Amino acid sequence: MVARFDVDPRGGVVASDLFRARVRNRAKLTYYAVGAWLEGTGAIPPKAAADPDLPTQLKDQDEAAQALRTQRQERGALVLESVEARAVMQGGKPVDLRREGKNRAKELIEDLMIAANGVAARFLAKHGFAAIRRVVRVPERWDRIVELAARHGGHLPAAPDPKALESFLVARRAADPLRFPDLSLSVVKLMGKGEYVLERPGDQIGHFGLAVRDYTHSTAPNRRYPDLLTQRLLKAALAGRPTPYDDAVLADLASHCSDQENAADKVERQVRKSAAALVLIDRIGERFDALVTGAAGKGTWVRVLAPPVEGKVTRGAHGLDVGDLVRVELLAVDVEAGFIDFGVV
Repeated sequence: MVARFDVDPRGGVVASDLFRARVRNRAKLTYYAVGAWLEGTGAIPPKAAADPDLPTQLKDQDEAAQALRTQRQERGALVLESVEARAVMQGGKPVDLRREGKNRAKELIEDLMIAANGVAARFLAKHGFAAIRRVVRVPERWDRIVELAARHGGHLPAAPDPKALESFLVARRAADPLRFPDLSLSVVKLMGKGEYVLERPGDQIGHFGLAVRDYTHSTAPNRRYPDLLTQRLLKAALAGRPTPYDDAVLADLASHCSDQENAADKVERQVRKSAAALVLIDRIGERFDALVTGAAGKGTWVRVLAPPVEGKVTRGAHGLDVGDLVRVELLAVDVEAGFIDFGVV
C-alpha cells in the first residue's frame, strides 16, 4: 500500500494519492549506517553506493523529511528525546545497559511515516469512512509541566499550548543538550498515554504532541493490529466497497487495541526491568543521581542517569514529584520480579 505525496520547500504536503503496488527492495540498510552518512560522520553504506539511484533518493527523502519536520515544529510539534536503553549481552547475560538515541535516518523514517499516516487519514475521510485514529489529548498534568518550565527559567501559559511548550523545549535543548533527554522524559510522563479512538469524518480530535489533526496508524500492518484495520478500510475505499466495520465495531476495536497496547508495554517493561536488575545485582549500596519519573498513590519511581535504569523509591519518597532530581541508594533487586528498589539519600 503506497502513500504518495508531494512536499513543497516549506514542508507542506501539496498533493497526495494512495494506491496498491508491488515493492522490490534494492538494498538492506541500517539506521546507524545511513544516519552517519546523512549527518556527515560516516561513509555511504556500500549497498547504497552500489545502486545508481539510491544515494540521490536517500538525499531527496532526507530533504523532504526535514522540511516536514520543520513545518510540524512551527505548528507546535514537540521536540522530545526519549532515552532507550538496550542490554549489552556477554556470554548470554546482560552485563551493561547502553543508551540509544535518534539520528537522521530514524528521523527520516519517522517524518515520512507521520506524513503517510496523514495521507491515509485524509483519504478515508474523503471517502466518508470512519476510522481508528491515534490521539494524544491535552496533557494530563499540564500544571506540573508549567512548574518544570519555570524551574528551568521558562514560562508557559496556564492553558495547554503546544506551540509554547515546543518553544520552551527547543530553547532548553539548545541551552543544555546533555540534560535535555531527562527533561524530555519528564514531559513525556506528564503528557500521559496515547490511545486509539473512533473518529468519524468531520471530527477534529488531533494529536497534541505531533501537532497534526489527521493521524492514523497505517504503516505497520504486519505487526500492529490498528494498522491492519486501517489498511482493510483503505482497500475497501479503493475498491469502491462499503466499510467493513460499522462505527460501534470500530469503537470497540479501538478500545481493545488501547488495552492490548498497554498490556504489551507492561510485558516490555517487565523484560527491561529484569535485565536491569541483573546488571545491578552486584551493586547494592551504591549511590546514583536520578530523576523522578513517576509519582502517584501506588508509588514513586526514579530513573538512574547512569546506567539508565528505572526503579521504585521505597524509602524517602515523600514530597517527590515528576522531574525532581535526587540522589538515591540502591537497596535491593529481584531479577525474577524485575524489582529495583531505591532509597533517597
